[in-house]
Amino acid sequence: MSTPTQLEQLKQYTKVVADTGDFESMKAYEPHDATTNPSLILKAVQKDEYKPLLLKAVKDRAGASTEEITDYLLILFGLEILKIVPGRVSTETDARLSFDTAGTIAKAHTLIDLYAKHGIAKERILIKIASTWEGIKAAEVLEKEGIRCNLTLLFALPQAIACAEGSIQLISPFVGRIYDWYKKSEGKDFVGAEDPGVQSVKTIYNYYKKFGYKTEVMGASFRNVGQIQELAGCDLLTISPNFLQELKDSTKPLERKLSPEIAQSSDLKKIALDEKGFRLMMNEDAMGTEKLAEGIRLFAADAVKLEKLIEQNR
Repeated sequence: MSTPTQLEQLKQYTKVVADTGDFESMKAYEPHDATTNPSLILKAVQKDEYKPLLLKAVKDRAGASTEEITDYLLILFGLEILKIVPGRVSTETDARLSFDTAGTIAKAHTLIDLYAKHGIAKERILIKIASTWEGIKAAEVLEKEGIRCNLTLLFALPQAIACAEGSIQLISPFVGRIYDWYKKSEGKDFVGAEDPGVQSVKTIYNYYKKFGYKTEVMGASFRNVGQIQELAGCDLLTISPNFLQELKDSTKPLERKLSPEIAQSSDLKKIALDEKGFRLMMNEDAMGTEKLAEGIRLFAADAVKLEKLIEQNR
């Protein structure tokens, strides 16, 4: 009997999600779910093998607005991904709607309707929304309608608490971007359990499990395989192909670091949070505030680049 790889060991207690727009990578690593974002889609459509999807979106929606073609392109990627993964695909709303609750709800309805026209049940879709107060409130409404959401660009505990209180399906705390901020701010590298990104996700996971929240925690945005190993046991981890390969290449034992049992012994206290409390806690967290703003800017910029690419191919 062969020794299980670290990827196989990880899959025993964590759902592995492919963080890519590359279909071949998904087939190679057999993830349960897949997640995309504007940056990944933009990167994918500039490759020759995915150009046909861009051209199909433009052709099928001839005469439609650039926004409508963009939405359709996102769905075309999602449809291909759902042929590969047994679980769910995350499809992102426009980052420029991050402070627009009504606009986010409308965009989510558009995306879900497009999937429905292709025979995809809403249970297989997660609508990705930035973890602003407005985004979280939009997701609350959508969840009550049976539309499941993935709250992304999550960097701080108040964001996680507001999502849990709103009964959101899933959150994506960004391990690597937290690590980046502290590495730059403190001028030092962080390894293993001392990594601030790892510590942030552990705290959120423990908080959810200790107080019985159903919201799933999906660690995201990794900078090294050590961060993934430190979060073994997290509900889900969304991992890029290069780190999936690293895990596949290793047969070293992988210890489970997070579990509901460990969470119960944590000394975390429950925090009550309304909008004023949320904004104050976020304001007190320089890293969380800066990385959320930066993340929205970057995703919005890539959305604009994607629109320009569509325009060039009309």
